[in-house]
Amino acid sequence: MTRRVRFGLLVSGLFAFMTILYLSFGSSQPTLQSYESSASTPSLPFGGSIDSLGLSEGVLGGGAIAPKLGNETLKKELGRASWRLMHTMMARFPEKPTPDDSLALQTYIKLFARLYPCGECAAHFQTLLEKYPPQTSSRNAAAGWACFVHNEVNTRLKKELFDCNKIGDFYDCGCGDGDGKGGHKDHKGGKGAAAPDDNLDSSSDDDLLSSFDELAEGALKIEKEEGLTRGD
Repeated sequence: MTRRVRFGLLVSGLFAFMTILYLSFGSSQPTLQSYESSASTPSLPFGGSIDSLGLSEGVLGGGAIAPKLGNETLKKELGRASWRLMHTMMARFPEKPTPDDSLALQTYIKLFARLYPCGECAAHFQTLLEKYPPQTSSRNAAAGWACFVHNEVNTRLKKELFDCNKIGDFYDCGCGDGDGKGGHKDHKGGKGAAAPDDNLDSSSDDDLLSSFDELAEGALKIEKEEGLTRGD
């Protein structure tokens, strides 16, 4: 075999070897298309993706989850605390919310309606949401909507209606602006005026803690009565 033939065989062998290496490892390198694909489905810290969460309309629009709440005392206390939370949240909502802010509030209200621990109350509230969808375009819109819906509940319960023009005065938490300025404002509803539900006047921290303790004790009592505690 001549030297030229040997050299040709050597070159052919090297070419074949490099081709095999490229086919084996070259295709595993990331490409621009793969980066674009991963960017379109952002990953989550626990390894999943947003698409894999499978959040359907049923999650937000499904029926009430909690069973019926038979304890009328606890039901009233729960209602007062929940309305106070709702109205204070609306009073703290941005005056000019971003689209994400508005969507977050809408989502919260729908989930709140599903998870409310009084099943029959939750079902009624969901009916109101279908008839009067949450308004989250601004602070005034959100606060006015919450007051209107609250008055719808008061109408059903044959309670006195509240002047929604005064809602901001009763549910000013005195938190101040975001820059740390501002302090507690006095309520301007007038002497003897009532909040949307039964006498939700300003309460001290001790009073609020006592109310939460009573709610917790009442919930535990109901669980024991209905045999819902673990191990029963």
